[in-house]
Amino acid sequence: MKTTETTPPLVSVCMTTYNHEAYLAQAIEGVLAQQTPFEVELVIGEDCSTDNTRALCESYAARYPERIRLIVSERNVGMRANYRRVVEACRGTYIAMCDGDDWWCDPQKLARQVELLEADPTCGVCYTRAQYWSESERRIVEIFPGKEVNCTFEELLLNSSIPNCTAVVRADLARSYYTEVRPLAQPWPLDDYGMWLWCATRSQIRFLDRITACYRVIADSGSHFSDPRKRFRYEEGILQIQLWFDRHFGNGSRRKELLTRRLLQELFLLRPRGFRAMLHGWLRCVVRHPNLLLLGRGYHRLKEGLRSPVKKTDKA
Repeated sequence: MKTTETTPPLVSVCMTTYNHEAYLAQAIEGVLAQQTPFEVELVIGEDCSTDNTRALCESYAARYPERIRLIVSERNVGMRANYRRVVEACRGTYIAMCDGDDWWCDPQKLARQVELLEADPTCGVCYTRAQYWSESERRIVEIFPGKEVNCTFEELLLNSSIPNCTAVVRADLARSYYTEVRPLAQPWPLDDYGMWLWCATRSQIRFLDRITACYRVIADSGSHFSDPRKRFRYEEGILQIQLWFDRHFGNGSRRKELLTRRLLQELFLLRPRGFRAMLHGWLRCVVRHPNLLLLGRGYHRLKEGLRSPVKKTDKA
C-alpha cells in the first residue's frame, strides 16, 4: 500500500471526518488492512472537529506518511465542501469512499472491486452490500441493499441502493460531477446520491454481491434524525436531487411519480402521530407542489389517518 509523490496510486480512498473521535481509528484501520497487488493512498479531510479527531488524524498520518495524506483548514468548510476537496486531492485512477464513522470489514474489498473495474472499461462505479450497524443498539440491524439491487439511472432515480461506504468510482467521473453538475450550487443535503445518478448517465454501474463494509447508524447525524421536522427537510432535499436529474436527464418523465412517492412517504411517516400531523404534512407538500392537490391517493392516506390515535404531546 506504499505510495510516493512520483508514483501515484491506483486507488485513492476518500475519507471525510468531523467529530469522529470515537469511530475514526476503526475506519482508518479498515483501509490499512486492505490486501491489494496495487498501491493505495488514504486521503483524509478533517473539518475542524471540536473533539480530538484532528489529533487522531495527525497521529495516523505521522505513523504512515507514505500511505496517508491529511487535508485540514483553519475553519470549518462543511460536509459537502469537505467531500469535494478530498475528491479533488485524490491522485488515484479510482476513488473508494469511506466516511470517518463507517468502516470496511473485508480485506479483499478493493482488490475485488478494482479487478471488476479494470476488466470492464464501460463500468464507472462498483458497489457491494453493507451491514448497517446501529450504534445505539450495538448490533447489525440490516443488510443493505436487500433483494432490490439498482444499477440503471431509471432505477436509481426512484430508489438508490448504493451504500456510499462500499462504492469505488472512476476518478474522472467523480471530478466531472463537480465540474458539470456543480452540486455545491444546489441546496442539496448530500452529494453521494447525486454523484451516483451522474455516473449512471455516463457509464455502467455494477454490483458485486458480497458484504464489504459497515455503515454506522448514529442518531442525529447527517442523514438520521430524531426530530421529524429535520427528517422531512432531509427527504425534501433528496426529492430536489431526484427532480433535478429527472429534469436534466429524464425529460421530466418521472416528476409526477417522484412527487407522489414523496407525499405518500411523508404521510406514512406521520401516520403514527395522528390525523392532525398528517394534515399538516399534506398541506406542506401541497404548498410546495400544488399539482399534488389532485392526487386521490393522498386523500386516501389522510382518511387512514382519521383512524389513527393522536399523540397530543407531539407537534407536526
